[in-house]
Amino acid sequence: MKPEQALPVKYFIGALYSSEELLEKAFSEVESKFSSIDLKSNNYLFDVTDYYDKEMGIPIYRKIFSVTELLSPAFLPDAKLLSNEIEDILCINGKRKVNLDIGYIDFNKVVLASAKYCANKIYMGKGIYADPAIHYSKGKFKPYPWAFMDFKDSRYYDFIFQIRMKYKNQLKNQ
Repeated sequence: MKPEQALPVKYFIGALYSSEELLEKAFSEVESKFSSIDLKSNNYLFDVTDYYDKEMGIPIYRKIFSVTELLSPAFLPDAKLLSNEIEDILCINGKRKVNLDIGYIDFNKVVLASAKYCANKIYMGKGIYADPAIHYSKGKFKPYPWAFMDFKDSRYYDFIFQIRMKYKNQLKNQ
């Protein structure tokens, strides 16, 4: 069997933030570095860990949003590096007030980008790993055992399903 090009995927960002104003600036930066934003979730209280409290302040929220342009899954390392640049632009006194967890969705899974090694992560180049978080099976999302706690508890699944449907429609209309 000969190798084939992978289908393009739909990129999204799960932003952790403590400043609505800086989140709005993050949206602008994302649109300038990626493409327009086509879906935005409601705000979710980020209450599964206090890991970011000291750096970001409290309360911390998560908002998930996707970008319009479909891109290769191989773009993941560059996407993570670009999202890190945006975080750096929005730092205040060396502390992040916006944390951009970028990833993509295809028909079957949600993959997050990570700069941290772990046994379940796959090296993609440029110091970045692919971290499968959840997968779609029999009409619903299911977390992998190593997924972040907030991705395990299904709070985002309805919105991620909307991203998946948008992705399917975009592919159909290409």
